[in-house]
Amino acid sequence: MTLSRRTLLRLGAASAGLVLPGARAMGQTRASPPKPADAAAAEADGAVSGAVERHGLSVFGDLKYPPGFTHFDYVNPAAPKGGPFSTAVRGTMYNQAFGTFDSFNAYNQQGNGAQGVELLFDTLMTPAEDERGGMYGCLASSVVIADDGLTYRFRLRPEAHFHDGAPVTADDVAASFDALKSEGHGNIRLALSDLLAAEAEGPREVVLRFRAGRARDVPLVAAGMPVFSKAHLAKYPFARSFLTPPVGSGPYKVERFEQGRFVEYRRVPDYWGRDLPVMKGRFNFDTVRYEYFRERIPALEAFKAKVYLFREEFTAREWATQYDFPAVREGKVKLETLPDESFSGVQGWFFNTRRAKFFDRRVREAIGLLFDFDWTRRNLMYDSYNRTVSFFQNSDMMAVGKPSPEELKLLEPFRDRVPEEVFDEVYVPPATDGSGEDRALRRQALDLLKDAGYTIQQGRLVDGRGEPFTIEFLDAESSIERHTSRFIGHLKRVGIEGSFRLVDPAQYEMRVQNFDFDIIVKRYGFSPYPGRELHSYFSTEAARTRGSNNIAGIADPVVDALIATAIAAPDPATLVTACRALDRVLRAGRYWIPQWYSGAFRIAYWDQFDRPAVKPRYDLGVRDTWWSRSQEKAQEKAQDAPRGG
Repeated sequence: MTLSRRTLLRLGAASAGLVLPGARAMGQTRASPPKPADAAAAEADGAVSGAVERHGLSVFGDLKYPPGFTHFDYVNPAAPKGGPFSTAVRGTMYNQAFGTFDSFNAYNQQGNGAQGVELLFDTLMTPAEDERGGMYGCLASSVVIADDGLTYRFRLRPEAHFHDGAPVTADDVAASFDALKSEGHGNIRLALSDLLAAEAEGPREVVLRFRAGRARDVPLVAAGMPVFSKAHLAKYPFARSFLTPPVGSGPYKVERFEQGRFVEYRRVPDYWGRDLPVMKGRFNFDTVRYEYFRERIPALEAFKAKVYLFREEFTAREWATQYDFPAVREGKVKLETLPDESFSGVQGWFFNTRRAKFFDRRVREAIGLLFDFDWTRRNLMYDSYNRTVSFFQNSDMMAVGKPSPEELKLLEPFRDRVPEEVFDEVYVPPATDGSGEDRALRRQALDLLKDAGYTIQQGRLVDGRGEPFTIEFLDAESSIERHTSRFIGHLKRVGIEGSFRLVDPAQYEMRVQNFDFDIIVKRYGFSPYPGRELHSYFSTEAARTRGSNNIAGIADPVVDALIATAIAAPDPATLVTACRALDRVLRAGRYWIPQWYSGAFRIAYWDQFDRPAVKPRYDLGVRDTWWSRSQEKAQEKAQDAPRGG
């Protein structure tokens, strides 16, 4: 089973080396058994007697779909197979870039991985996109959880095989985790840091052993990692990038590609897992193709010319002004706005606090005060967006008002180590007067900069040594250059020299992985039950890990402590409280300048698709659940054809 990008975000996934045979642990011998976990962790996993097999996993032990279910509710199990699907690059994971690719390994930190590479690989289990924190068997038919919640024994399906005909064995699974743990992308290594060992016990049984006190969701993250062929890993060392299509076991193979321009996958007609409950009615297109463009405007023009068939629009101006073209008026292209019920996530300009000029919280707050969101929304975004204010926007984990008694209980031990505002109304960026020239906020920003030791000399903001304050906004494409340029103009009014630098995608990814930037735009989201992913985004360890999601470089022991509390939460209510407390501390840190969110999918597509009556709640589901209407008609025609007697 493969994971969509939104699913990867929901699971907090991160992944991807070389392996030794048999029951080999990650960087250690088989050694001593793990220490018992605390009872709460085992209870949260719904851990049961070792004799009981489970058909799925859940963060808090409850599953929507019972044993023996036939398919997910949001698919059409009778969907016809065939036809093409194509789109422009819409998102990235791990080492992928928006504008180019030079590798079919997206799971390490070398090169730029190809879009859609996840289609090649199955996973032990796969999530349901209409459920919070539930996963069901794919390569694994079942799992047995030890009473202490630290040992998970997965039983592999005997029919599972790679595209070259070789069976998927426990050795392949163990080799995959060894590669991911030792040489995978930084976010993967962080996500799997509580996984001690993956051991093959016979050809079809693999045991995952976890650290005592592990993050609640790590077993689910591990179950959603790709499984590679051990033979392929031996031939193509995992730490390297390569353009030789890898051997997978998933629903698609690489059909053809042109480096940096497009990659096309073809459905495997005899895919071993096509009739599994988690696969029924999914992956219906014969071909899935991704087109690469450096900029969104050329990509939009290519869509109008039918170079590709499906487009998700992320820019309000384009949606408002660029979709009245002949194919739309003639009904050949359909436009829709669909509800997005997933957590809205976080988007904003993130400070790189590893740089001395952004050390001071007052400086970061002052810069944030100079962004006029109200003017920007009205004049540049057609009033299509709301202001993001929280790291858990649009979820029940978002802090609101003053702390509850439960939140205060978590926060009180840190009263002398966090700003006093943490114990009062949660920070929300102030509304502006909408003029684009809010002088009151500008004066407030200047006062903060003065308190931080800056002065204006000859129209420039300088520090105590007379060094001017400069900011470079780094990006790989120009979709929000207008927004940034306006912001840079506001910065200039207080003497800050700002610049917008556009670099090619490969250089951008390299600089971001090495934290070589002043400010970048970043968007990410969390799973409905955040766990280990919090560590990847906000922990001190992540701040020091190359390529991690901790873009801002947050390194705060208080944040680390609250992350640990959230990860250990035994039930949803405790998790919500911990995340709200964490949200207060993060917002008080002024690590970003929050931007905006929509809460809807804006999609355009050439009218040759059909889809299930129900959209998966937490995903758009287009590539995975839609099908080609031409194949539907062909199927109906075949059914209506006269039969010989």
